[in-house]
Amino acid sequence: MKIQMNIERLILDGIDLPASQRPFLQVALEAELTRLLNEGGLNPALTSSSRLPSLRVQPLNYSGNNPTQLG
Repeated sequence: MKIQMNIERLILDGIDLPASQRPFLQVALEAELTRLLNEGGLNPALTSSSRLPSLRVQPLNYSGNNPTQLG
């Protein structure tokens, strides 16, 4: 199965990340999403629709400003 995901906007409330660090977050986030999909596959609830206007996730506890760890 081929999956294409486009994240137009990612909102991280409470995270102050300088613009220079955002590319590192993007790479780390892409790697983690790939790892999760390879390990667990796609949730069956997400296969019924080809587009989701938004997706809310559970809050995560994170303290720091390391974009690689955040991803």
